[in-house]
Amino acid sequence: MTELVTQRLLLRQWTGQDSAAFARLNADPEVMRFFPSTLDVAASDALLRRCQDNIASRGWGLWALERKSDSEFLGFVGLEQPTTVLPFSPCIEVGWRLARQFWGFGYATEAAQAALHFGYTKLGLNEIVAFTALINQPSRAVMERLGMHNTHQDFEHPNLAVGHPLRAHCLYCLSRSQWQTRQRP
Repeated sequence: MTELVTQRLLLRQWTGQDSAAFARLNADPEVMRFFPSTLDVAASDALLRRCQDNIASRGWGLWALERKSDSEFLGFVGLEQPTTVLPFSPCIEVGWRLARQFWGFGYATEAAQAALHFGYTKLGLNEIVAFTALINQPSRAVMERLGMHNTHQDFEHPNLAVGHPLRAHCLYCLSRSQWQTRQRP
């Protein structure tokens, strides 16, 4: 099982102690405004177990994100293979979700950079994608800070009803060669 460490952060396996903080994060309407709904405790715990099981079986996934200075649980960041069939499937995506009080400190970008590094150097991936609702400007800004490129291949998310305000999604990608170019001084 892999843990990733950055200057300020630890991306690690989930524990039962993460459950309450994760449930609060997933119940926050502001955190979940670009998702179809908030999650109740049972749904949040089920998501935690799926993340935990994926890391246990593969050695990677959506890691719990912890601040090293005080072991504070911040949310999650990592790599995942979407189970929904999307126009660009199969793929590996980089994703994140942080509690609101930790927004604006660069944690998502710092942790996602570590996840990208892992994906390209340890998993040997040729491309990593990210996608979100067109209106999710905060996540799109993180994607751009990561060096990801808008493919301009917008799509309708198949899990959302026609007419849903979050159905229209954008796709960003970063190839290994583009990532390597960004790593050179």
